[in-house]
This record gives sequence, C-alpha cells and structure tokens, in this order.
Amino acid sequence: MTQNDPARGPFTDEAALEMALATPDDALRADLAKTSGDLIILGVGGKMGPSLARLARNTLADDRKVIAVARFSESGLREALEQDGIETIATDLLDRDAVAALPDAENVLFMAGRKFGSSGAEHLTWAMNGLCPALVAERYASSRIIAFSTGCVYPFWPVNAESGPTEEVAPNPPPGDYAWSCVARERMFEHMSVVHNTPGRLFRLNYAIDVRYGVLHDLAQKVLAGDPIDVSMGHVTLIWQRDANARALRSLAHTTTPTSPINVTGADVIAVRDIVEAFAKRFDKPVNIVGEEAPTAWLNDASASMKLFGALTVSLEDMIDWQADWLMRGGRSLDKPTHFEARDGKY
Repeated sequence: MTQNDPARGPFTDEAALEMALATPDDALRADLAKTSGDLIILGVGGKMGPSLARLARNTLADDRKVIAVARFSESGLREALEQDGIETIATDLLDRDAVAALPDAENVLFMAGRKFGSSGAEHLTWAMNGLCPALVAERYASSRIIAFSTGCVYPFWPVNAESGPTEEVAPNPPPGDYAWSCVARERMFEHMSVVHNTPGRLFRLNYAIDVRYGVLHDLAQKVLAGDPIDVSMGHVTLIWQRDANARALRSLAHTTTPTSPINVTGADVIAVRDIVEAFAKRFDKPVNIVGEEAPTAWLNDASASMKLFGALTVSLEDMIDWQADWLMRGGRSLDKPTHFEARDGKY
C-alpha cells in the first residue's frame, strides 16, 4: 500500500477515518466473490458494526443486499447507514417473533452481545449472550453464520509462554458472568450448527481498535491527562478494526460444518508498559505507572487465521502513530472505555 492509500492514516477528520475503515482490498473482494446471496448483520449498532456494514457494502455487488439490524438507539445511525446504501431494520433480537420475521439471507454476521453493565443485571447478560444466539441460530439454520466471540472464553494465559491459547484450547475463562456467558453464546451456535448442519465460524476476537475507542485510545488518554496507569493486566494483543472486520467478512468464504472457532488478533503479545512509554514519547509527557504486571493475561494465538488470511495490513507502530495524532488533533472519542484491565470479570 502507498502512503496515499485511502485505507491508511493519519486521519484529518472522522470522514477520512470512516472512509479508511470502509475501503476493501483485493483479498476481501476475492473471498466475498466466492460467496453468493445477501448479507444480514445482526447487532450492527456497536463500535465495529457500522464500519463493517459499510465495508461490506463497498465490497459486494450492487445486486447483493446488505441489511443492518439493531435497536438503533444511537441518534442518526440508521439514517447514515441508509444513505450509504445499507438497508436497516430496527428490532429487538430477544423477541422471538421479531427474529422469526427477519428476512432470509444466505450470509449472517452476528455481532450482538452484552458486556458492560453486566454486574447487577447478570440475567440480561446471559439472555443476550445465550438466548439471543439460540434464537438467531435457529432462524438462520440454513445460512452461513459468522458469530463474533471473544478471546475472553480462554483462561488467563502465561505471558512468558511461546504463544497464546490456540483454537484447540478448551474454553475455561476466569470467574465472571460476562466471560462464561460468551461460552454459552458459542455453545448455542455450536449446538444449532451440529443439529442443522449450519456452516459457520466462532470469531474469537481481541482487541479491535480504531482511534475513537480501544486499548490504545484508553491508554493514550491517560497519558495525556497525567492519570495513573495500572499495568496489572500488563499484556494485550491488538488488531486494527478494518483488519478485524475484513477477516470477519472473509470468514464467510471459509466456514466449517459444524462451526468452529477461529482466533483473530495481532501477531504479537504487547506489553502495556511499552505502549504507555511510546505515547509518553510522542506526547512529550511523563507517565505515572502503578502496579506490577501479572504473570498472566487474556491472550489469543491468531497464527491459524494469519495462515488463512495473510498478514495484517496495519502495524502496531502505525496504530500508535495514528492514535497519538488523532488525540493531538482533538479527534472525537466514543467515550466507551474498554476496561481491558479488569481481572475480576466484573463489568
């Protein structure tokens, strides 16, 4: 890619960022050309969903619909997606009749889920992450289903190991309703896939970022503000949001029957301390690091997806540079902290 590639930063404004996130490459075009039919995205209203929908629309032929489904509680999102040629449906995915009434589509991306606010409303988290997948998997039993999941289904992993957990490691997260409800989500899709021979993938992702949210955004903001930075959760794996979304869409051409997990993240385990020091250098700010790095973290070995999809298009250095530039420009934040540092499973 050249420096003038529209898929790359730094970004002068949010329109340039959105264009970058929605620009397909040849590999994505080639894989989606192997599939047929319309695409429906369930739970499009999150941090990744709108850019994924636009990326899909910019990749698929005009005669293939992209349908975005959510409650659409965010003002203006539904109208913005429709202006970009994406059909929208406002619905509650916990409503069995509403799910049954959704249109047919050969391709399904399931992005719905609940994490933050789980403490004190655990029943809703389990319903959203367990019951909702069962309803969707039953409704779309004849489709291809890519179900967004998380590396948090794995146990905490030694940071000094040669790699993180691969797909062969059985889900067994630390205590906490969120992570265990994510295991339930996977089991519902797995069960329905076995019963109905539904092709799919369990898309175990951590952590996707763009410059408006994510691990880098959270850490950079703290460095700028001079806030203390706890490094107890001392290591992470990261992936640029467009790379993550492209891999999700490309997975439609690489499903298995029954469905099976695929880990998606960056190639390297990154020390939080190193990230903080990189931002301190770019901002010319001192840092206030507290705590000591735990010997384990939520990690993820993505070597299988790297072999399948090839190398990532955006490096860690690029992501740090773009993030620092965005905040120094006064770029907008989504104000959705990741709380990646939580080790007690409470969100």
